Amino acid sequence: MSIAATARAFPDFERSAVQGEARPFNTGRTLIDARTAETWRSLTHRAVRRLGPNDLGYADPAGLAELRANICDYLRVARAVRCEPDQIVITAGTQQAIDIAIRVLLAPGDEVWVEDPGYPLTHAQLLLAQVQPRAIPVDVEGLMVDVGRRTASRARAVFVTPSHQFPIGVAMSMARRLELLAWARQSGAFIVEDDYTSEFRYSGPALASLQGLDHSEQVIYVGTLNKALFPGLRIGYAVVPRALLPAFIGARYLIDRQPATLQQVVVSEFMQQGHFAAHIRRMRLLYREQRDALAETLTRRAAGRLDVELPDQGMHLVAYLRDGSSDLAIEAAARRAGIVVRAISRFYRAARPRPGLMLGFSGFPRQLIVPAAARLAALVANRGRN
Repeated sequence: MSIAATARAFPDFERSAVQGEARPFNTGRTLIDARTAETWRSLTHRAVRRLGPNDLGYADPAGLAELRANICDYLRVARAVRCEPDQIVITAGTQQAIDIAIRVLLAPGDEVWVEDPGYPLTHAQLLLAQVQPRAIPVDVEGLMVDVGRRTASRARAVFVTPSHQFPIGVAMSMARRLELLAWARQSGAFIVEDDYTSEFRYSGPALASLQGLDHSEQVIYVGTLNKALFPGLRIGYAVVPRALLPAFIGARYLIDRQPATLQQVVVSEFMQQGHFAAHIRRMRLLYREQRDALAETLTRRAAGRLDVELPDQGMHLVAYLRDGSSDLAIEAAARRAGIVVRAISRFYRAARPRPGLMLGFSGFPRQLIVPAAARLAALVANRGRN
């Protein structure tokens, strides 16, 4: 039996199954404290006891009205997003929201802008849709819009992570945000704004969302509760321009019928009762301590061989290799030593890679971070002497 070319393509993409590993410094992991765990158990038991009509039949493919309203209220306050509850579509996370956006916005052969370096799963999704991703470089201000104009002026969409660029962590400047919005308005293109770790900002005021600055409804704003709470939750959302809303909901229905009602009820109550905001405040303080412990240990122990970038936002940091040695080799050596890091050179497409290591700090208590960071620093220092 022959295997179709499409089926053969799937194993070639970088998979995130490794993120199930609980060793430092894996990315995509979170912590919850005893207060959140106990509240979650209580609300889950309550939802099960109240099993009702929404659970015994098919529900709205866009999600339960009460959850959409709570997310809308949160986004208006926390991210200055312009929305009404009926513009919220509940998804399994940012990846499903991006997949739906690709299906709704693009046809085979369309050009799109992607960040370089950028998120590999978005790039993979675009390739599977047979569109043409054009790698646009990123500098300290974010996506270089002027390069995008010269490279692919007729692009139909752009996929960006403006609040905490994946993987290097820079925030898109206000000037660059306004430039990107102006290009989208002039060209008729759409912007897919992936705001995947917006809750965890450690210094300064919250960054304005692109969507909140958009007056022409050309931004699809994508977010997730899987990183704000825990990845096993599998609840994210998209804020969809009204012109695209029927198509977006229709595609969501065809892909997965509807989100799970019991989980939606629990999340909605968690938000409505104020537990979500309190959880974010506590985790923000905890993650900041973990970030600082990781950065301090690497800086002190790596004998000047690492440049550690301290991010103002997000759940990972990047440590660049000063001597230009192979980050892929360090990644492999670290894994043999029981430490999980990700070489960022693999996230580049056309731009010249800057070798560095991406390290998640959100999923590990300080008592695990410090000794693991010391071992990693010693490994980097020793390889530099060899």
